[in-house]
Amino acid sequence: MKKGRTHMTGASGSFQLILDTAEALIQEKGCRQTTLQDIIQRTGLSKGAIYHYVTGKDELLGLVLKARIELINSRFTEVVNSPQTSGLNGPLQLIAEGMLRSTNPHDVTSKIFIYLLSQMDNEKVARIVREVFDFTLMTCRKWIEVGQQHSAIPKTVDAAKVAEFLATYLYGMRVQRTIYPDQSGLTAQDLVAMMTRSLG
Repeated sequence: MKKGRTHMTGASGSFQLILDTAEALIQEKGCRQTTLQDIIQRTGLSKGAIYHYVTGKDELLGLVLKARIELINSRFTEVVNSPQTSGLNGPLQLIAEGMLRSTNPHDVTSKIFIYLLSQMDNEKVARIVREVFDFTLMTCRKWIEVGQQHSAIPKTVDAAKVAEFLATYLYGMRVQRTIYPDQSGLTAQDLVAMMTRSLG
């Protein structure tokens, strides 16, 4: 798997190819100009093969966003289960780096999120955005609960509330960095410090 590419757990080779191709085309052409026909031509897959996985472009874009969260989650799981990991710093550093990468206005997932957000008056798109946010929320909560199971995070921490804070902060950063792409002075260390305070 190429660095920076999204990855969906359990995805077939064809579906992973669709995700990777969608990312590459959006990076080249932008969300509005990228069509399912472009993806069909680039992948060499049939129209039926594409529609086997998605009903349209917006659904595919939502799956690219979910796949990025899954990628961060799989790396988080590797770090947490590593014998070299002790305490919170390693896992939080990984989450912070993933957040900064995902909120970079040049990152394909930021482009997708802002594109979908601009179409929230379309109920189908609004549902996709809510599903992505809920998936992010669920994943953040899982990270906190894993930390509690490993005794790295106090059991008194409200996992649901802190997860909501993290997810809201992540998507808020995406909007802020889209509005002011060159003005974010936040570092991974800043985010680790903020998360450590929230989880203390």
